[in-house]
Amino acid sequence: MRPYLLCVFLLVAAAGCAAPSKSNPDSLAVSPADVNSSDETAFEEFEEELTTRQVTIADPLEPWNRTMFNINDRFYFWVAKPVLQGYEKTVPKPARVGIGNFFQNLTTPIRLVNCLLQGKGPQAGTELRRFGINTTAGVLGFGDPARDRCHLEPAKEDLGQTLAVHGLGDGCYIVWPVLGPSTLRDSVGMVGDGFLNPVSYVEPVEAAIGISAEDYVNEGSFHIGEYEAFKSAAVDPYIAMRTAYIQYREKQIHDQPPDPNSGKF
Repeated sequence: MRPYLLCVFLLVAAAGCAAPSKSNPDSLAVSPADVNSSDETAFEEFEEELTTRQVTIADPLEPWNRTMFNINDRFYFWVAKPVLQGYEKTVPKPARVGIGNFFQNLTTPIRLVNCLLQGKGPQAGTELRRFGINTTAGVLGFGDPARDRCHLEPAKEDLGQTLAVHGLGDGCYIVWPVLGPSTLRDSVGMVGDGFLNPVSYVEPVEAAIGISAEDYVNEGSFHIGEYEAFKSAAVDPYIAMRTAYIQYREKQIHDQPPDPNSGKF
């Protein structure tokens, strides 16, 4: 589930490694030419691997998307960031961690159903065990003994990934106001996941919006400064964000571990 406020971003994940060249056991000296040749070969291998890892997506709505990106950028600096900073200073970290655990436990149906739809029985079983343990021993989910004591990690599944697993393509890239980067497929998935989120059924609707805002602000308070670092490192922040988002989602779809330096969308 992606944060509602545009405050959580990740750096573009791109890494490569080159295989070391084998040296001649009969030769103890290496000429500068050999060193240069080896360096060039290593660079070419790195560049080739990096190129193959690039993920592209159709962006026919680029004028709209760039406009929304700029609006979201201003919204972050003028509204979201001050709110997040005030929240971080006001609410102690242990309390924020507990609130985050509570919302993660509350949204178990989203992960559970999508695990089942993807045929991931063991992960679905883990979600059920986590919910039972955290709801009881974790006091309504404010604690996470399932992870801390039983080493049960939550699944990172959503309807967008489920649709991708069953063959539905990205469609096109789209940037929503406040919600940030997405694709046509992920946008449909986000709506579908909303029906599995218990918060959606809270009445009146103003209360549901307030609860969701608390979730997103609480999560965003752990990631202040990531967007600033991302933006300052990018030549074209819009292109960098688009690439980073698509690569991030591709890793999730293929169950690849996230980049340790990455944030969260």
